[in-house]
Amino acid sequence: MSSRLPATARPTGAARLSALAAGALLAVCGLAAPASADPAPTTGTPAAAVNLATNPGFEIPASALADWGSVPGWRCTGGPAEAAATTTAPHSGGSALAVTPANDDSNGECAQTVSVRPNTTYTASAWVRGNYVYLGATGTGRDVAPAWTQSTNGGWQQLTTRFTTGPTARTVRLYVHGWYQQGPFAVDDVRVDGPAPAPATAAPSVPTSDKVVFFTVDDGWQRTPEAEKFIADHQLPITAFPLPMPAATDPDFFRRVTAVPGSSIQDHSVSHPDLTTLSPAEQQVEICDARDSLTRTFGTTPTVFRPPYFTWNADTLQAAANCGMRTVLTADADFSWGASNIWHEGTLSPGDVVLMHWTDTLATDLQRALAAADAAGLKPAGLASYLG
Repeated sequence: MSSRLPATARPTGAARLSALAAGALLAVCGLAAPASADPAPTTGTPAAAVNLATNPGFEIPASALADWGSVPGWRCTGGPAEAAATTTAPHSGGSALAVTPANDDSNGECAQTVSVRPNTTYTASAWVRGNYVYLGATGTGRDVAPAWTQSTNGGWQQLTTRFTTGPTARTVRLYVHGWYQQGPFAVDDVRVDGPAPAPATAAPSVPTSDKVVFFTVDDGWQRTPEAEKFIADHQLPITAFPLPMPAATDPDFFRRVTAVPGSSIQDHSVSHPDLTTLSPAEQQVEICDARDSLTRTFGTTPTVFRPPYFTWNADTLQAAANCGMRTVLTADADFSWGASNIWHEGTLSPGDVVLMHWTDTLATDLQRALAAADAAGLKPAGLASYLG
């Protein structure tokens, strides 16, 4: 059950609910206590519980290439006008989330997508400060009542709720929010404790005997009509790995160049760092935030991650899985900027992944890559359909 009242029951104008009436109505709706659910039967050794929340302590600063004013790892309905990290009196560490609803029709909700395992029990918790603050999860496959408090009396209070995912649940939506006309609130030290998804698979190519090759194009800063025309004229399925900022700057271009059946838009991080220089938590922000931005822009959720500079480690594979990625993909050929490098013996082989970039040379790079594929008896194919 959602913590949100139906639109007809929401407070508007002079008839907005007072705090007391809001609490009474929520209790009537059955939202006054966390739901309890028996976990599904499991076999074997249980997986270790870890915290799956992204940027749980609000300590990671926003990248210059992230959504303007965003709180890393979180999507707040009121944007930077309502929600921001603050260093004023956090519960722990150096920062907390401070939310001030901008108007009487806002409850100041902030949320994130958390990857989970099906038929698995998780415990969500957060420390909150304020009046009528709520913590819950949707998309679990089962009704989950939120945890909430009428007032923390000026201090910090921990909210906790527990849920068991359904048989098809792969992600849940974790949310925190206040209530209408109840003023600002703060959140810190969020947790979603339970087994992590299995690490993503690292691969430079696609295991297939089909006579196909995969053209992938990274970044997105230089977008040329010549490359767009070549893709359309040759009906090339392209797997684009754009950074969120250039993708959001010119989304129609990326829609056009991935219009050929089999094409897709996948994840390449927010700010193009060497991920091996980042902590696991910072890697997760880079991958999850890029996923969320591309999903909002294009309406489809990436499942393949291309690590910048092809640098990754074991933390990358787990962070990618925590963001819903099944594959961390590099390449075994590079045709960028006039190159024709194949990093194995001989010509292109079935399943090879070819790296290119959105640059002013892309049209000729594509032409050269297509000629190499033709010479090897291979056809470009859509990557997503092969990786599942």
